[in-house]
Amino acid sequence: MTSAAQGSEQPPVAGDGGPQRLVRVLVVDNDIVHARTMGEGLSRLGYQCIVAGSGNEGAKRLEAEVFDVVVTDLMMNDIGGLEILARAKRSAPETEVIVVTGHGTVPSAVAAMQQGAFTYLQKPLDLGHLRTAVERASEGGRLKRQNLELNQRLDEKFGFEGVVGSSPQMLALIDRLKRIAPTDATVLIQGETGTGKELVAQAIHQNSPRKSKPFVALNCAALSENILESELFGHVRGAFTDASSDRIGKFEYANGGTLFLDEVGDMPMATQIKLLRVLESGEITRVGSNAPVRVNVRILSATNRNLEEAIASGAFRSDLYHRLKVVTIAIPSLRERAADIPLLIEHFVRQFARRHGKVVKGMSLSARIKLGAFSWPGNVRQLRNVIESMVVVDCDETLDVDDLPLELEPAVPVDRPAAGEPAPASLAALVGRPLEEVERIFIGETLKLTGGNREQAAELLGIGERTLYRKIKEFQLS
Repeated sequence: MTSAAQGSEQPPVAGDGGPQRLVRVLVVDNDIVHARTMGEGLSRLGYQCIVAGSGNEGAKRLEAEVFDVVVTDLMMNDIGGLEILARAKRSAPETEVIVVTGHGTVPSAVAAMQQGAFTYLQKPLDLGHLRTAVERASEGGRLKRQNLELNQRLDEKFGFEGVVGSSPQMLALIDRLKRIAPTDATVLIQGETGTGKELVAQAIHQNSPRKSKPFVALNCAALSENILESELFGHVRGAFTDASSDRIGKFEYANGGTLFLDEVGDMPMATQIKLLRVLESGEITRVGSNAPVRVNVRILSATNRNLEEAIASGAFRSDLYHRLKVVTIAIPSLRERAADIPLLIEHFVRQFARRHGKVVKGMSLSARIKLGAFSWPGNVRQLRNVIESMVVVDCDETLDVDDLPLELEPAVPVDRPAAGEPAPASLAALVGRPLEEVERIFIGETLKLTGGNREQAAELLGIGERTLYRKIKEFQLS
């Protein structure tokens, strides 16, 4: 092996947005002298090298450790290079493998490349060529890891795990999403403002066969009729005064993927007619053109309006409504799933503490009670904004009442209703149930409110801790 000139370079590192580390390379060759020569040459260039003097030893290393790059001889006495390649890919698909051989036949090169080898080098090796190949392989592996982590973050944010909630309403919603996502059905998402309709749409897309294609969102209420049609279908040069060039619309941009039409109930009647035609034909026509363009797009739409009332008043087409609502999803308001508030609080506190670089050790019981008692007219979006505000203004690492924004001052009181006053809807729902069941529900909800703190829960319930422990065991509460 010939040597290569070395400069005063920084050691190669592998980083995926987190702490950087040295690139780890496994060299496998049953010619131990050749293996050590390759390993020493790469180590001098800053790589963290492990040398295996046989295929068996290399296979054991792959089972026990993770490597960024594997450099393996093709022909060995025990386990060959193609088997090392296969095992490396099974243990860590992002690991890149460089196959080295003194038998430079075309069939062996083709076999190695078809099975996922990064590249193919022939002996005798030049250290410069090996270094270049390892550099390129480590960069390719880094990009693969970044892509895997990006997909994991997308799954976290927009997958079903991102639809936070453990209430019966949310568990039923998530179950419905899991059944809908793999299909190609059009979906109408209904819910109040701030309930997370776009998040649900993104979760459907991210868990569908179209996840590798674009997800495109358009708010139909924010645009005039002419601009909305141009945004949806595109336009050709000269179609109107400002059309100085051709422009594709959201349908073409989302081709193969998903188009999310938010506030579809506010779409002008003329645009509704054109949208219906697209849904029926699978073709769009750019504004100012006569040439149809075929598109393959899944339509998800959302509204906070009652579309049946809009149909009755003549503001929405009945045929379009039935086209859009092949499947309907109704997202409950935060008032209807108040049991999820403690879980959402923890989720948003972690999210915004990371985003703003703040240390948050917890939230006081009085602040939790205040948040739990509020009516949340703006739903999850409002709760999210309140938690972000609390994290930003906090200065003692504990979120407390003094960190709450002013909008929470008129919170719904937590006192019991006075004699003769009607019970709140949540209490009225408990009327007629067995006392034991009511007790179990109240203890469970109080534990959620306190984040599982039994001492605080016992204090709120006005019972001793030993009594609470007994009740938790009796009702099998976690």
